[in-house]
Amino acid sequence: MEKGNESMRERLLARLPQMENREIYREETAALMARYERALFWERVTATTIAWMGMGVFLFANSVWARPRLDSHGTILLDALAVVLFFAGALMLLGYSISRSKVDVLKEVKQVQLQVLELQASLRKDAAGQ
Repeated sequence: MEKGNESMRERLLARLPQMENREIYREETAALMARYERALFWERVTATTIAWMGMGVFLFANSVWARPRLDSHGTILLDALAVVLFFAGALMLLGYSISRSKVDVLKEVKQVQLQVLELQASLRKDAAGQ
């Protein structure tokens, strides 16, 4: 069993970038996280807009102004459209929450990787100094 743990340790360490490229890796990680944050922002804006559009269509279809001007089929059609838009927005917000969790976990993993690189560098520096 110890051999399996050692093998997994070696595989995980092999995936880390080299210590010489530590600063480049830090910059790439920062750029990647910024790109994910922008994508998440627009995902949230889109989902919220669609959900609010559903609410707006519902309020319009059942307003004092529109109710007398629409027949029952028009009201039902607009109400159905409002429900579809609202639930589509709600599902997109759920997808946003899942994506936000994934990005948060990725951010934590990248921070741990950078800490491991820093520890390896300091250990090599201490070993070279002795």
